[in-house]
Amino acid sequence: QVQLVESGGGLVQPGGSLRLSCAASGSIFRIYSMGWYRQAPGKQRELVAAITNGGSTTYADSVKGRFTISRDNAKNTVYLQMNSLKPKDTAVHYCNAEIQKYGSSLTYDYWGQGTQVTVSS
Repeated sequence: QVQLVESGGGLVQPGGSLRLSCAASGSIFRIYSMGWYRQAPGKQRELVAAITNGGSTTYADSVKGRFTISRDNAKNTVYLQMNSLKPKDTAVHYCNAEIQKYGSSLTYDYWGQGTQVTVSS
């Protein structure tokens, strides 16, 4: 069994900062890419940022220069530092990881339960 547990969401004023964390646990042999997605009401889930196990990163154009994704491979944890937050960043943010379990040659996508980020004055 593999679980992704997110933390760090909340309410923040425009221009403020939040740091999201997502820790993976369970029968994990290797984690490949990890990332953050978000879904606002009435909209499709979209990629915010992703990072490979080698450290290469990808960002949505809307967050470039404001958000930073990082990971601690020893802790199986991915972070999202969000600065200069805007009301349009309001959404449920989901952690995603591509994981290979012990005893398997296959990889699967796992998702966290989601954490709400609300940017409002």
